[in-house]
Amino acid sequence: MDNPFVSTEWLADRLHAPAIVILDGSWYLPTANRKPLDEYLVGHLPGAVYFDMDEIADKSTGLPHMLPAPEVFAREVGRLGVGDGMTIVVYDESGLFSAPRVWWEFKAMGAPDVRILDGGGAKWRAEGRPIESGPVVRPAATFTARFHPELVRDFADVKSAIASAGQIADARPPGRFAGRDPEPRAGLKSGHMPGAVSLPAMNLVANGGLRPMNELKAMFEAAGIDYDKPIITSCGSGATAATLLLALSLAGAKDVALYDGSWAEWGARADADVVADQ
Repeated sequence: MDNPFVSTEWLADRLHAPAIVILDGSWYLPTANRKPLDEYLVGHLPGAVYFDMDEIADKSTGLPHMLPAPEVFAREVGRLGVGDGMTIVVYDESGLFSAPRVWWEFKAMGAPDVRILDGGGAKWRAEGRPIESGPVVRPAATFTARFHPELVRDFADVKSAIASAGQIADARPPGRFAGRDPEPRAGLKSGHMPGAVSLPAMNLVANGGLRPMNELKAMFEAAGIDYDKPIITSCGSGATAATLLLALSLAGAKDVALYDGSWAEWGARADADVVADQ
């Protein structure tokens, strides 16, 4: 897999290029009590439009920010001004938290050139680069969705993987994986899927970017990950699972897919087995 990251210098040099569209993909856990759209309106990278992954979503499931149907995704991102032939650069204000989820959504919908700003908005601001406020309205564009189902897994796929001793990597913090700490969403069981391994996304990130590849590979090796066999990544709601998918893919894993429902679905279902550490 090619490295999708671009530097702040790279983007600054191309800030107003007509073939580049910048997306602020900031999103936070419910417990953070932050409003990313309000924060975007106060200040964002010049020309950036806000990508609301809770709005551009399949709302029929009751689960948070589920990937919508390809035609819905195409229509909504076209309204944002994202079109065919453009280079899409995604960032978030946490450094590297929700941007990989937006990157994954576009990859799942067949966008050929999607990048992530290394260091995100925090690095951009720390370098004293320009910020603008208020909404950005780009001309509507045509985005052609070409869905890649091999990047997405559902509840049945995960149950099947568990039954066949497949690889499931959980990106939630260790306390939630072990069942010691409560879930940020009410009504969910605590623990993890049978056979899953803990690979917290927060351990993969430092200074707004992924840790050096040798460190990532050491973590994956310690967890017993086999790059030649399929891997399903999961987290609380399918957001940081994308960070784990990104890191595994860059490390050389050949078949990595994201469980879109993640623990928001698994932890709520009576027919889902849950293991909690004693």
